[in-house]
Amino acid sequence: MARSDIDALSGSWKALLITPNKTIAGELSPMLAQHLPKTPVFEMQSYPARQVLAELGGSQGPNLCFLDLISDAERALALIGELLAVQPGVKIIVLLAYKNPDTILRAMRQGAVEFLVRPFDPEQLDHAVERIASLQRIDGGPEKQGKVITVIPAKGACGATTLAANLAQHYKRAGRKKILLADLDPLTGTLSFLLKLKSNYSFVDALSRSTSLDEDVWKGIVTQQAGLDILLSPDQVNEGLHELRDASMIVEFARGFYEVVILDAGSVYGEWNLTVARSSDEVVLVTTNELPSLQAAQRAMDYLEGNRVSRSKIRLVVNRYNKESGLGRDAIETALHCDVYHVVPGDYEVIHRALIEGKPVASNSNFGKSLAQLGDRLCPRAKSAEQPAKKASALSGLFSSFFSKTAN
Repeated sequence: MARSDIDALSGSWKALLITPNKTIAGELSPMLAQHLPKTPVFEMQSYPARQVLAELGGSQGPNLCFLDLISDAERALALIGELLAVQPGVKIIVLLAYKNPDTILRAMRQGAVEFLVRPFDPEQLDHAVERIASLQRIDGGPEKQGKVITVIPAKGACGATTLAANLAQHYKRAGRKKILLADLDPLTGTLSFLLKLKSNYSFVDALSRSTSLDEDVWKGIVTQQAGLDILLSPDQVNEGLHELRDASMIVEFARGFYEVVILDAGSVYGEWNLTVARSSDEVVLVTTNELPSLQAAQRAMDYLEGNRVSRSKIRLVVNRYNKESGLGRDAIETALHCDVYHVVPGDYEVIHRALIEGKPVASNSNFGKSLAQLGDRLCPRAKSAEQPAKKASALSGLFSSFFSKTAN
């Protein structure tokens, strides 16, 4: 990537430098000013508390962060997850005293995407921001970014994976050009079984290549089938998979590369799944109308909302709906105190045949027609309404004021 391209892209960045060490700030700040002249940099001279992070300011806050792991590595490592929880799109570059593979791996697992090692030099910085530019893919502006839809079961055996796979097929039939279907369940992912696919690569390879991930590398990791790009989960449960905490790097890279992204998550619970949900535009929570599943759906919605996943983007979908058994739609809405976004009828024989053959469910079946209606609601061709503006907090106003003043 040419220097001029980096300069143009950096005009969209708002950077945060977190270090309690004045020497480190003195070494890095002049280099940032020289090599990223269009990027305003807000300095924080201590590791911020969680309540301070909560006021970062959403879309008006920073989308790039330089984080000091030298002064207090454990506090800084914990801060990565906290920062991504409130600002999911931020790209974090950690600052190290020396190249320690264990520390780098821990930081990457937490969600960092790049690192700089002292003594800091322009070549290191250029390499890091080049990778960040590739990850963010902000060319064309936010309106060019793809729609990310995460499908999550309220409990096991609700049919969420089948819904996710067939949603992707619907968008392909509807004429969407670039579609990703990704299995982000690290422990019990079944998309490869459902689609009769085998691959030597999984989303873990994308995470491990976060410092060198670009279009060519990505194309080598995904599998193509019937016009879809498919990112699989690992075949085997290896050591470290239960420690994964942040999926936002994968989500944000995919958002910039595809028109529609369908993510199949294994559960709502845990930090890994929460980062998937927070990074998504729509969260499809799949339940059935049976009482145990509905109780699980209520708990899932409470958990998501209690962990900063807005209730406004959770879409409750009742799968295998049969009004002759289980609760009816009105009763479900009364019991859960929320609207049912969509009901998908049971169509056992058609779905079973498709699963056995490893093919999408027929589009002219009851299931296929209902899923097409759901897909068109989730991702219509054109947005008809603007998102309401969020009320700015005090710190949000501070960031906004700082960035505006620096940019002028």
